[in-house]
Amino acid sequence: MKIAAFFKLVRYPNLIFIALTQVMFQYCIYLPVYRGLVPEGDLFQFLLLMLASVFIAAGGNIINDYFDMNIDRINKPQKMIIGKYINRRWALVWHLVLSVLGILLTAIAVNPFSRWYLVVANIACVLLLWFYSVKFKKEILIGNIVISLLTAWTIMIIFLSKFSFSDAFGGGHTGQLKLFRFAVLYAGFAFIISLVREAIKDVEDIAGDQKYGCNTMPIAWGVNATKVYVAVWLTLLIALLLVVQFYILQLGWWPGVVYCVLLIIVPAAYLLRKLVAANTPGEYHYLSMVTKGLMLTGILSMGIFYFYL
Repeated sequence: MKIAAFFKLVRYPNLIFIALTQVMFQYCIYLPVYRGLVPEGDLFQFLLLMLASVFIAAGGNIINDYFDMNIDRINKPQKMIIGKYINRRWALVWHLVLSVLGILLTAIAVNPFSRWYLVVANIACVLLLWFYSVKFKKEILIGNIVISLLTAWTIMIIFLSKFSFSDAFGGGHTGQLKLFRFAVLYAGFAFIISLVREAIKDVEDIAGDQKYGCNTMPIAWGVNATKVYVAVWLTLLIALLLVVQFYILQLGWWPGVVYCVLLIIVPAAYLLRKLVAANTPGEYHYLSMVTKGLMLTGILSMGIFYFYL
């Protein structure tokens, strides 16, 4: 029972998302671009960085639930783990252990003398997740932006681990620019879709947040203003994806266009339509699940490029 509770506490589906995102970028984008030129030890480095990302995120999920106990008693009492299955003190211990392991694995994976910034960045991730749980998530926009940046970072850390800081954006293999474009494309997608989902979740959790003095967007600006905010980001995402399809069409990559239109753009338009009529926590929870489905189809779209790069 406690093992199952622990996996629920660290939100293992979200951890699978992180690992899947990095695996897809490694195997469907990076390896095809650098086919035959991958340096020795690259796989070992990748596995360590993937574990580091998963451990840091797991630690962040634990500390988030630790500080959310009172709010969760209202918003989702049936899903509470800390205090019910896992002692509060042990939750803090697990947060510390997983976070430290994540930082240590980062230092082992990269040369801390030439790529010290990756170690510093993951230390910053641990600190941001702590302050997010304590303060940022209760404020307008700040918490949403922090989580969205951390989501985008799961892609950028894999890209930046391949090169030293000085040659990441120029010189060397011509594939560096191509890899950078893909990293920015998918990191940008992750950032925007995370902003959308975090805002929808804020509306879903408004009852508990309001009682405990949070100042999230739907509380400060109102639900309708939050809907407009989400609609703007969704419209921007759809527009950007349509522009990307135009460039992909020039290359004749029809399967990629069909996939993106049917499994990303159309669902995003559906989400936008359903958002207008949503009123109940159940409806917002459904929209949150649709957004997570968009994240999944976005991640899996990397598989299309494996056959063209």
